Amino acid sequence: MWAVTTAPLTSDDTSDRTAVQAVVDAFFSAFVSGPDCSERMDRLRGLLLPEAVVVRTCGLEPAVMTVEEFIAPREALLTGGSLTDFHEWALEGRIDVFGDIAHWFGSYAKAGTQTGEKFTGRGMKTIQLVRTAQGWRVSAAAWDDEREGLELPHA
Repeated sequence: MWAVTTAPLTSDDTSDRTAVQAVVDAFFSAFVSGPDCSERMDRLRGLLLPEAVVVRTCGLEPAVMTVEEFIAPREALLTGGSLTDFHEWALEGRIDVFGDIAHWFGSYAKAGTQTGEKFTGRGMKTIQLVRTAQGWRVSAAAWDDEREGLELPHA
């Protein structure tokens, strides 16, 4: 059995949490339709370890993707013209850090117009990160979206 301590944050821990949050914010900010999408996708590639794993669940059989299997169809969708005014953003989340590993778990929202129809959605994402010589990088991410019978509480 192990125990959790509630020692105050050290300056290094605060610095790590700030750096992890910056990666999480940059991850979400990649998913915006319109100009500069290719640059945002390139920044997203730089945030992910080349071997990172991304998993979509959403009530379906899990889809396990490599970095390019995850990014390429989203870039095509964000630049293809059928999806407009789209963006994703974090609502609230929790960061845990231990040494050279970190985890963000939280809720997010998305909105846009697809083939002329406005839509919104919410879900939960988990993002695992590791410290590298270049800073914090995403090693894995997974998400599940709201659907019939599975909803986030409304604030």
